[in-house]
Amino acid sequence: TGWPGLEGQGGAGAGQFCFVSSDLLHLLLIPFTPQILSLSPDFASYTLYLKWNDSGSVFPYDLDASWQIQILRKETMETDTLVTYNSKLTGKDTVLSWNWTSDMPLECTSHYVKIRCYINELLFAGRKEWSEWSPIKTVPGIAVVFPQDKVVLVGSNVTFCCLYNEGESIKFMKYGSKDYPLLHLSKWSSAIKVENVSASIPSGSNVLCSLQPDNIAGAVLFVGYAPDIPENLSCETRTFINITCSWNPGRPTELYRQRQTKYILFESKKHRCDFPVHVNQKIYNFTLSASNPIGQTESSLSIDINQRVHLETPDKFTVSTNSSTNAYLSWYIPGNLIQIRLLCQIEISNSNSGRQLQNVLVTGAENSNYRASVDALTPYTTYTFRVRCSASEHFWRWSKWSVERKLTTLEAPPARGPDIWRERSPVRGTLKIFWKPLLLSEANGKILAHEVSCYLQETMLKAHEVTVPLNSTELKLGGNDCLISVVAKNRAGSSPPSTITSVDIPSDNVKTEQAIPTGNGIYLSWHSDPNVTCGYTVKWCCSTGSEPCNVDWETFPSNTTNVLIKSALFQPGVRYNFSLYGCKHNGYQLLQNIVGYMKELPPKVAPNFTVEETSSDSILVKWEDIPVEDCRGFLKGYMLYFAKGKRGTSKPSYFEEGPPEVTVKNITDLTIKSLRILDLQGKTSYRLDLQAYTTGGMSPLKSLYVVTKENSVGLIIAILIPVAVAVVLAVVTSILCYRKREWIKETFYPDIPNPENSKALQFQKNICEGNTALKTLEMNPCTPNSVEVVEARSIVPKIEDTEIVSQVADSELPEDGSDTETENHVVVSYCPPIIEEEISSPPVDEPVGSSQVIYIDIQSMYQPQVKAEEEPEINLLSTAGYKPQMQLSINAMKMESQSPTEEDLDKTAGYRPQANTNAWKLSSPDSPISIESNNENGSFGSPCSINSRQFLIPPKDDEDSPTPNNTGWSFTNFFHSKPND
Repeated sequence: TGWPGLEGQGGAGAGQFCFVSSDLLHLLLIPFTPQILSLSPDFASYTLYLKWNDSGSVFPYDLDASWQIQILRKETMETDTLVTYNSKLTGKDTVLSWNWTSDMPLECTSHYVKIRCYINELLFAGRKEWSEWSPIKTVPGIAVVFPQDKVVLVGSNVTFCCLYNEGESIKFMKYGSKDYPLLHLSKWSSAIKVENVSASIPSGSNVLCSLQPDNIAGAVLFVGYAPDIPENLSCETRTFINITCSWNPGRPTELYRQRQTKYILFESKKHRCDFPVHVNQKIYNFTLSASNPIGQTESSLSIDINQRVHLETPDKFTVSTNSSTNAYLSWYIPGNLIQIRLLCQIEISNSNSGRQLQNVLVTGAENSNYRASVDALTPYTTYTFRVRCSASEHFWRWSKWSVERKLTTLEAPPARGPDIWRERSPVRGTLKIFWKPLLLSEANGKILAHEVSCYLQETMLKAHEVTVPLNSTELKLGGNDCLISVVAKNRAGSSPPSTITSVDIPSDNVKTEQAIPTGNGIYLSWHSDPNVTCGYTVKWCCSTGSEPCNVDWETFPSNTTNVLIKSALFQPGVRYNFSLYGCKHNGYQLLQNIVGYMKELPPKVAPNFTVEETSSDSILVKWEDIPVEDCRGFLKGYMLYFAKGKRGTSKPSYFEEGPPEVTVKNITDLTIKSLRILDLQGKTSYRLDLQAYTTGGMSPLKSLYVVTKENSVGLIIAILIPVAVAVVLAVVTSILCYRKREWIKETFYPDIPNPENSKALQFQKNICEGNTALKTLEMNPCTPNSVEVVEARSIVPKIEDTEIVSQVADSELPEDGSDTETENHVVVSYCPPIIEEEISSPPVDEPVGSSQVIYIDIQSMYQPQVKAEEEPEINLLSTAGYKPQMQLSINAMKMESQSPTEEDLDKTAGYRPQANTNAWKLSSPDSPISIESNNENGSFGSPCSINSRQFLIPPKDDEDSPTPNNTGWSFTNFFHSKPND
């Protein structure tokens, strides 16, 4: 049997199919191979459009069919896309269509398409299979760079391919100025992929493909944005004839020319460039569409046309006048404005009063002129006018301003009299009158002259006219006072009179105060005066400059006690003198003088100063006042700096030698013009710097160099101190020497002992008598001797307790006493000179004969040596000192034994025997020449001592203690007292 609807006949259509086997379970349902009717590429959109016939007429009823479409690329037939398309067979032939968009330009490589069919019949019990693939349809590539003139959205990823011919090879591809890696698509095509592209320039971004051997291909890419939704869509009418719409396009799309955004405006589905206003229509609905190659947006708006009136700019604007206070305006507005009223705004401006606005209401008309008037204007003033209008109800927008028109009003008499002031001139009986020019708004025209009059009890005494530009005059009043009147005149008439009295009230003890500078003016203040009834007047003028003082003034009410004076003539650093006058019922009185600055500046110059006096430790500095014009402010004081410094150096020494040692003196008492600098160093160079200061700052420095005098007191003290020390030492030494005079005498000048007072030399009287061979104190000439100072007891300086010892005796000293004596005795070796003296006058009772006496001059030890040729003659009888006798005659010894007189003693002053020589016994053991005697001094042949208190022949009871006491000189003895012998 057969399957319902299948007649078992084959056909040639795409919808024909066949089945095999009589067993229904083993039947195969295989559709015939479909045929592609067309394959069309859209290179601009990278899209393939496919069409085929489903051959549905072969089936008597509806069936579900599936179509499998395969897209292949390149010559190697690589599968790119495989999709399934479902359709319904309706029993008649239907052309099916399908499209596919590639991710790369279709021109980059060849694309291949084939399809097959599958019948999904649920009632069919057999096996169903896909039909065979249809024959392949091909879209070949083109040997260029693609895409061409493509428009994409900013941030997109774009693939560019380069197709080339046989025999060519690609070298590189770049987008803009950057090379990209190549993607090889086929034997004859390569590509690059650019990610996240940015907005292009108006002419687009270039893609370049370089081929070998020598060929170049390229394309242009346009990158931009889709249009924003139009913002602020507004529609309005200007003339009630047409409706005009406007909007804000939003962000620029970065696309230009034929790719830029296109706007289409619809009103109730009507697309027109402009829309007429219909008489019976008030509500209008608008839709605005915006599109470009990337996207499309739209915006809508609904309006009432009576509420969206934006009038045209007023035209043909004119201004005229025929008085000093009024003006007349006229303008034209086009349009059919009959159904509304207009609100027009007139702008009035001038250089004095600024900008004013005045509104007027006018009735609308069709293409009509509108008029308005302006009053309360200032006479003889130039004004500027302009006008704009809008609908008075449902205000929407003002029209644009019309062109400006200027108008000068006519003149009128001055509105008030000028401000006046007067001052007594140095010439007796002359009064000088001043007045200020009126403002333009007060003059009401051009002032031609001022009339000055003098009234005494309403009777005019004098009057004269002063032409401009003079603003002062003089009146000779003599000894009378009067009421001064000043009137300003222009072409339209005269001003009201301004009056002032000439009476001045005397003032006592007028004080001068300082004003406060504010930077833009000068602040004045004063105490209220209850007697002031008609106000205060502040008069000022510049106190510097060679030009005459320009007088200026201002008048204030009686209750004013402080004012801020401002003037365009005020300059920083310039002193101004103000005088405050009070207006009383009987005249004007000077109350106070005030000086001030608008702004204080540092002094222009430093004060001149000199050094008036210098000393070793001080400097007296004097300085002068700075001229007023150079002060540029109120002086607050002076700064004096001083430090060590030398002329020729740019800085004081303290700038170079470590930490500063500068001393600063701040003199705030301005009455002080001198200063003495104390506690300075003598003969030292100092640098002095002086500068003045105000509230505005410090003046420049003025420097002087000065050298202090040498410190004479210090020099005198330096001299007197050593002298005083020397005097004190001399006095102390004198006192000590006086107290120790006995010790000094005994030490340096000892007394010669008198042999007659020595008991040790008291021998028998006849010991030497008759013995001519015996010689007293006989010594060998020039025999070396030692003088040993043992002890000093006398104040008179002398050598005491000495021994004259021969060389033989020195060698024979006992051993037991040598150490002690050498330790405590000072031994002086000397050779005493021998002086031979001849006694020319012997006594009468002695035999006549010559005898020589030899003396040893002990004093020659202490006397300076004298040259032989300069040695004076010596009076041997009067010479002081002890001269030992080397040879004596018996007669001489007899003379000595006699009692001498004082006169003889004074004449000789020599040595006399110490004892009666008759008592000497040669055989006595105590005799000096006795053989049995052990006396060391026996060699002298005489019991005599030489300048010594130590006996040459010691007594018997001292033989056991031969060592003498140490009586030599010691420095410690100088400070200890010793009793006299």
